[in-house]
Amino acid sequence: MPVVRSLGRAASQLLQSSGCGCGLSLVPVRAIAVSPRQVASDASFHSVTFSESDHPRVLITGGLGQLGVGLAKLLRKRFGKNNVILSDIRKPADNVFYSGPFIFADILDYKNLREIVVNNRITWLFHYSALLSAVGEANVPLARAVNITGLHNVLDIAAEHNLRLFVPSTIGAFGPTSPRDPTPDLCIQRPRTIYGVSKVHAELMGEYYHYRYGLDFRCLRYPGIISADSQPGGGTTDYAVQIFHDAIKTGKFKCYLRPDTRLPMMYIDDCLKATLEVMEAPAEALTMRTYNISAMSFTPEELAQEVQKYVPELQVTYNVDQVRQAIADSWPMNFDDSNARRDWGWKHDYDLPELVTTMFSYLGSDSRIAQAN
Repeated sequence: MPVVRSLGRAASQLLQSSGCGCGLSLVPVRAIAVSPRQVASDASFHSVTFSESDHPRVLITGGLGQLGVGLAKLLRKRFGKNNVILSDIRKPADNVFYSGPFIFADILDYKNLREIVVNNRITWLFHYSALLSAVGEANVPLARAVNITGLHNVLDIAAEHNLRLFVPSTIGAFGPTSPRDPTPDLCIQRPRTIYGVSKVHAELMGEYYHYRYGLDFRCLRYPGIISADSQPGGGTTDYAVQIFHDAIKTGKFKCYLRPDTRLPMMYIDDCLKATLEVMEAPAEALTMRTYNISAMSFTPEELAQEVQKYVPELQVTYNVDQVRQAIADSWPMNFDDSNARRDWGWKHDYDLPELVTTMFSYLGSDSRIAQAN
């Protein structure tokens, strides 16, 4: 039976990006038949290693978010500048535009996305386009179109053209009934946001396409990602970025979570390294399609104590935001990533002390930090 899909032309004025940029509204135009034949007939294809082929040709969707830009930089160093195409529906900053190939790509425009893959001989696709939790809850139909319909487009194109596909997942894919300390790869997942629901959907659809059509689908569940390049945006884990800015600027930090709230965290360099490593891992080494990855797990109080080694006079107070606290209380406290460490050798580089040292080295040498050092 053919798979019938609707093509959409999306409005491109509105988006949410965090590693994510994407087209937004879905307007059905016409239907075409895509036979899973092309996919099923290739169900036995194997992952190509670099000894068998030239470097991969890479497309990153939703690439103007922090993760996409950082990933493009890492991949271009490894595979060559012209082998990695960054895409989004927004106009890139000059430094991003001139750093390597950039192309407009709307994930809800199936025909255009397919043309990009064919015309550029893409072999690896990193799908970072998504609407995040806050915006998603404010506009569920929009989040459903971007996070689910857009994913379906990417899955079909990746399966048809034998791409190696990476889709990130998140700690938000778990819910209050999931085991929290530690949270294993396989357990109950009942998230309560459309973002979390769409990520569970992506995990399961990717696994289904792998077993049904032979799609080389790979997925990592990211913990909270910390980077000196990003400004805190008020998210549940953003306190771990805000504390560094406040320590340098004012010496006072007000935390919206309880001091004993433990969450898994990771420095961005570890996140990008893990993403590349799982994509380079031999297919036969992978025992599952979606892996937890972890680096460290800490509380606001533990982070504050480490920061105070650099800024001893930092004053920390706690004014709990009940909404964000409820979200944090439903998320994992620790990720069990033993399968990733066993299957493809995952090993993080940054623990809490290294994280704090690196953040201060990037954010500047305030006089009180210099004195402490």
